[in-house]
Amino acid sequence: MGKPLEGVRVLDLTRVLAGPFGSMMLSDLGAEIIKVEVPGTGDDSRSFGPFRNGKSLYFLNVNRGKESVAIDLKTAAGKRLLLDLAVKCDVLVENFRPGTMEKLGLGWEVLRKENPRLVYGAVSGFGHTGPDSGRPAYDILVQAMGGVMSITGWPDSPPTRVGLSMGDITAAVFGATGIVTALYQREKTGRGQKVDVAMLDCQLAILENALVRYQVDGKPPAPLGTRHPTITPFQAFRSSDAWFVVAVGNDSLWKNFCAAVERPDLLADGRFSTNGSRTKHYDELIPELERTLARKPMAEWLVVFEKAGVPAAPVNDVEAVMKDRQLIARNMFVTVDDPVAGTVTIPGNPIKMESVPESPTRPPAPEVGEHTDTVLRRVLGLDDAAIARLRADGAV
Repeated sequence: MGKPLEGVRVLDLTRVLAGPFGSMMLSDLGAEIIKVEVPGTGDDSRSFGPFRNGKSLYFLNVNRGKESVAIDLKTAAGKRLLLDLAVKCDVLVENFRPGTMEKLGLGWEVLRKENPRLVYGAVSGFGHTGPDSGRPAYDILVQAMGGVMSITGWPDSPPTRVGLSMGDITAAVFGATGIVTALYQREKTGRGQKVDVAMLDCQLAILENALVRYQVDGKPPAPLGTRHPTITPFQAFRSSDAWFVVAVGNDSLWKNFCAAVERPDLLADGRFSTNGSRTKHYDELIPELERTLARKPMAEWLVVFEKAGVPAAPVNDVEAVMKDRQLIARNMFVTVDDPVAGTVTIPGNPIKMESVPESPTRPPAPEVGEHTDTVLRRVLGLDDAAIARLRADGAV
């Protein structure tokens, strides 16, 4: 059984993170990714750190295994070449500001006439419709505008950005999902379509219960640190030596928890008898738990809670994450042997499928235009003379 997206060819015009992360997901599922880059400089993220031996590991992390074709889309020959490639592809994905492809003469209406079966994936900050469509966007802008920063951090603290590029990555995941769904529908209809994913929309989509809490409480949710807004105790605690989290998700677990920490008095206290009452009396309960849990080291508590069936886990830093036995067992650490950067450990594929064999390695990231000639020969059937003419015309 082949990988599910084997035979799917993706023309990838994306750069930096939101687009490349999404096309990386498609690559892991078997799609062929032809990355179109600006001749000479390539993807902007090639200049983003961290670097090893002068090579960007930022770029390598989400572009490994792709082929790079350098095309100057400002030239007439380059635009024609891109259209020729789009005819031979199943998917074209880009994350330019809306209107950019139209200015190049390569917008959806043009592309769909050239290839009616094409799935066009557009990932942008604010989407291809609406009054703010043309605004530039970065991850921190959509985290701010979408409400995520307003509920992240501690009470009375300044607005806090999530510690990873949540705006980019959620758009990548929703974008890849939309593309795969459009490919599935194409099997039924024979027609491609445009998939329009906005980073801001995606931030709203992951707000979980913040919208409905606002409608019930009549005031915007505020940062709560590590605690859950409606479940108690469900947060991080400090043991005698380290931080760990406890998730008492229901009243049965509360009974187990009280027995495990040897606090029958808390179980008998009517203020804490139900999750709703525990949340209501949060300020009275948590100091009691903090004093109790500070008496032993984290490792002892984790053993106690595991025996009691109470969900608990350490708050790992990245070094500890890379040693996690479950992640190691799930092949979530794979290596790239890059000719310049050497061996680099990167995340594996979290989508486990029978048709996607696990591999401990990934191919390296391409150099700018490394596969230009190879792709033009394989996909378009061009010979050396035709490729030479493209170079003379400034297309590649």
